Amino acid sequence: MKAAVRRLIRIIDSIEDGMLVLMLASMVILAVAQIAWRNFFGSGIAWADPLLRTLVLWVALSGAVIASRTDNHIRIDFFIRYIPESYHAALQRLVFLFSAAVCSLIAWHGARFVRMEHEFGGIAFAGIPAWVTELIIPVGFLMMALRYVLLLVSPPVKE
Repeated sequence: MKAAVRRLIRIIDSIEDGMLVLMLASMVILAVAQIAWRNFFGSGIAWADPLLRTLVLWVALSGAVIASRTDNHIRIDFFIRYIPESYHAALQRLVFLFSAAVCSLIAWHGARFVRMEHEFGGIAFAGIPAWVTELIIPVGFLMMALRYVLLLVSPPVKE
């Protein structure tokens, strides 16, 4: 059972990594194409700038998901220096629990936001509904919450 779960997590990790690489490559290619188009043809691709802004959001939240899987988010370790080492594991689990709760709350409200955007019917660019471009908010934070729950039940081993 544990081996199957680890295999599933590795598959999810690979999918996340692949999506991030694809989005970053798309951003670079699209930005270069947009610059070239403007310089050589006098006008840019109409939907390129809004797509690039959307990709920045998607890359940022995808990167945050990837950072959370190994607990590599930015952290403030000020208090850990003043707490006895015997309490570090319990404190870390408390941090994982708090992080999962906050990410879950943001995912919940992000889903509400996306639902409102769906009901409103706004268009982001090139006929793509705005709610589709905003799906990364609830999905990304839900993935981070799940990662922190996994870290809570199976914390990383410090070397």
